[in-house]
Amino acid sequence: MADMFDINQLTDFGESLVKLANEKMPKESKKFIRSEANKLNRKNKSVYKSKGIGEETGNLLKGFKSGKAYKFNGAWSARAFNSSPHAHLLDKGFIWKPHKGQKGEEKFIPGFNFMEGARKTFESQYYNDVEDFIDDVLEKGL
Repeated sequence: MADMFDINQLTDFGESLVKLANEKMPKESKKFIRSEANKLNRKNKSVYKSKGIGEETGNLLKGFKSGKAYKFNGAWSARAFNSSPHAHLLDKGFIWKPHKGQKGEEKFIPGFNFMEGARKTFESQYYNDVEDFIDDVLEKGL
């Protein structure tokens, strides 16, 4: 029991690294997060196109956007999203209900999950980019 691994020092190092990046390199940190959101947004578009969902013209393809960088719990964050009002329906699925005069029962239409697929394919690239950024922070910050 005495040989157990204590992760408190590792946690403290991670917190000090975030503090270093936020205090000494705020512009670089914000720029890095914004560029990663743009990369994820491009991946979202490519996965959407590869699934063959509807036309490639129209508001859905134009709706892919990346948000502004903002602080969340002391660290920089940014979102990659689709601003089209029907994007979430194609992504997650929806319940189809017959209109007045139509026959049939309501049924669930499954989504294509293109946002989740893009997130999974982007994950490894993101980890590599974060490692490079951490190396950069340690070089410039210390």
